[in-house]
Amino acid sequence: MSSTSELTKNDRAWSKLFDKFNILKTIDDNGYFEITSTQINEFREARLMTKFDHKVNLPKLFSDNNLAILPISRGAYVISKFEAYKDFHQLDPQIYKVSFPDYIESIDYENITSESIAINCAYVSGIFSDFLQDRELLPTISGRMSSETFSFQIRNTATSSYVSVDVANSQIEVDAGFEGSKSLSIIEAKNFLSDDFLIRQLYYPYRLWSKKITKTVRPVYLVYSNGIFSLYEYEFQEPRNYNSLVLVKHRNYSVEAVEIDLEDILDVLSRVNDILEPEIPFPQADSFKRVINLCELLAENEMTRDEITLNYAFDPRQTNYYTDAGRYLGLIHKEKVSENRIPVFSLTEEGRRILALKYKARQLKFVELILRHSVFKKTLEKHLEYGEMPPRNEIVNIMKNSNLYKVEADSTYERRASTVSGWINWILELQR
Repeated sequence: MSSTSELTKNDRAWSKLFDKFNILKTIDDNGYFEITSTQINEFREARLMTKFDHKVNLPKLFSDNNLAILPISRGAYVISKFEAYKDFHQLDPQIYKVSFPDYIESIDYENITSESIAINCAYVSGIFSDFLQDRELLPTISGRMSSETFSFQIRNTATSSYVSVDVANSQIEVDAGFEGSKSLSIIEAKNFLSDDFLIRQLYYPYRLWSKKITKTVRPVYLVYSNGIFSLYEYEFQEPRNYNSLVLVKHRNYSVEAVEIDLEDILDVLSRVNDILEPEIPFPQADSFKRVINLCELLAENEMTRDEITLNYAFDPRQTNYYTDAGRYLGLIHKEKVSENRIPVFSLTEEGRRILALKYKARQLKFVELILRHSVFKKTLEKHLEYGEMPPRNEIVNIMKNSNLYKVEADSTYERRASTVSGWINWILELQR
């Protein structure tokens, strides 16, 4: 059971809506519940209450009952036990180097701060042309538009059957569209990492443009973080089936040089000095890529816990864990500055200096920040000695001898040990 402090504003508002309209019973009886923006607005702005780009963003009542919400018109939504999301899978871990045109001055590829800049950078550097294997691409569509009318089938997770949904002039948004000689590629872009995505973001534009043009429509998802452009191309094998998408191609690209070898890592290991453990909870944040990504987001704007949770792919507990991880490394600052004393998170000066470095120097500086904590340094030394990750019980023993702040129960050591191994794996996977 979540504590009240872990509930977001969306959680509390949806709880009131579920009570007022008896939504769960209606779904049990009829299989779905339709709700309007006007009804939602009574408790909180519908725009904020219906945008869940990733499973982790779903309100607690939705996740507890395997529910999802989809727009069906400009002011109406349907709630049901839909299979609405798709997990990301990487097919090719290699990073392909591309060149940036030296005559372009209006894009700083070392300082990409938004999805639109990431799209423009990927276009001018030839990433889209290489990925889509089309040298004649031109930008043709972007922005908000109407979905027009269409129907589709979507899987119901409770019955494992398909149900029909009718859409009439729902508002959709296309981040970018690039047309070539044989196809139109529709781009959905994000500048933060996640485990999954909402299929609707690709499917509704795909259905709209498939009936508008004769060319093939290619849905593409772009994720930019820490200097890496990750592109995923999908195909809807049955155009009327929301769940028929398959990943047909994946590639990672970088404009900067990404060559890091074991000697670089060993050099950091040999010269780093241990520091005293800070009086900050020892991290429980297994993905170091997401620690970096959170720092990138905070470099643009300071945020409260709720703002991080509602806008990016974190649940409230993960927000606590990852902000604490950034604080532990000296990258994130926490301060109660508002009248209601709600903590606000921002990037430290050291964090800003590190993010301003070029790719290789930036990664090695992150390695240094990690290895100056003896628990990580000793675990990496054991990994290098054994040729593999030390057993979990050995990592726990290293942790118990490292004077960690307020880690006492064996179960806590066990959970935190996964962060130690996760961050060490990230360090060793930097080798290219």
